[in-house]
This record gives sequence, C-alpha cells and structure tokens, in this order.
Amino acid sequence: MYTKFARYWKVISDRADYAKEAEHWRRALRTKLGSGRHEILELGVGGGHNLSYLTGDFQATAADISPEMIEQARKLNPDVEFHVGDMRTILLGRKFSAVLIHDAISYMLTEDDLRATFATAAAHLDAGGVFITSPDWFRETFRDPFVSHGTNTDGDTTFTSVEYTYDPDPADTTIESLMWYVIREGGELRVERDRHVLGLFPLSTWTELMEEAGFATEKVPYDVHDDRREAYLLVGVLRKS
Repeated sequence: MYTKFARYWKVISDRADYAKEAEHWRRALRTKLGSGRHEILELGVGGGHNLSYLTGDFQATAADISPEMIEQARKLNPDVEFHVGDMRTILLGRKFSAVLIHDAISYMLTEDDLRATFATAAAHLDAGGVFITSPDWFRETFRDPFVSHGTNTDGDTTFTSVEYTYDPDPADTTIESLMWYVIREGGELRVERDRHVLGLFPLSTWTELMEEAGFATEKVPYDVHDDRREAYLLVGVLRKS
C-alpha cells in the first residue's frame, strides 16, 4: 500500500474521512499550546490527510519512511517541509512545539520500538512540548477478527479494499492485516493482495512507556471509529529533565 500502490492513495483513502479525526487533534493541540501558529512535526505522515486539516492553523514539518507516500502527501500539503526517515531514529536537529504520530504508530511491533519512537518525539521537544499519538487498537479493544471494506473512485480508477485483521498468536505483541485490492483501471480489472503486521499492546503499556520517556500523559476520548470502539488520543507533555 505504501510503496507499489502509493500512487492510488487518493482512491485508497478519502481525505474527507479524516475531518472528524483532525478536529480532535486540533482541539488537543489548542488545549495544550494555546493560540498562535505553533510549529508542529508529524512523524509517519503517510498520505498527509490528517495533517492537511491542521496546516491552516500550524506551521508543519513532516517525515515518513516511504518516499512514495511523501510524494502523495506533498501534493496535498505543498507548503509543508518533508523528510524521509524512520520515526524510531530520525533526528532533525530542531525543536517543535508538538510532535504528532497518527495511526502510523500502529506499525511499531515491540516495546523497544515504542521506546525508540517516544525518545524521538522527546528529542524534538523542549520541556512543556506536546506529544500526541493514537494507535488503531489497544489489546483491550481489539476484536478478532475485524473485517472492513470500502470503495473509492476518482472517475478513472475504482479501488475496492477488503481488510481482514486477526491475531495469529495472542501471546505476542503483533496482529496481522490481510488485504485484498480490487482495482478497475483503464478498462481492466485486477486483484492484488497485501499483508501488514501491526503492534498490539495494552493501554497501560502505552501510558507507562510514555511516562518512562518523560511525558506526563493523559487519555483524551477519541470517538471517531464507525464501530464505536473505545479509543483515546494519548497526550503527553514533556517534563523538565
């Protein structure tokens, strides 16, 4: 999805679906930072849909491990400064008022991955800086299996996706999403398959590791999912060292 099929992003994912989510992120930022055009950094920006609703209020920089996804995000966010890098290791040598990681955080598979990512966020903040993230699932909220599907079109290409997410080994910290893409393009129909491995941790692990990284953390209700699952924005403020 994020390399070979990235060019289909506008029909894989509808920007309008992010409007409700982005309002939660904007509110959390304003609650912690107050008014003003603060500088923010998004790690794992993907196609840039969520960020595109924030750039009118904040000065944004963004990074992603996939150059192909950055190419898509840049089309939607031409005024944003982009960098290629892994959220566990990237260091820009600058400080921001806030660091955001949207659902790309779900690709962190181990507690050490989370520790490294939270350290990256802290490295880009001064004391009082804000870190916000929200995984798709917590251990307590995941339903096995979870099945979803959707279809989008731009008039030339129709992209249908079917996603089957399950937990092959409840004893570890990962789940798998198997995806099938039905693509109608140029009068032809083809079916492609994709596989994603995602992290799954108890809510307490998220908050404890954020606290370990130096963040005073709170859970902000995040009612954005169609299935009405329990979800939170995890909002951390970096303490003085």
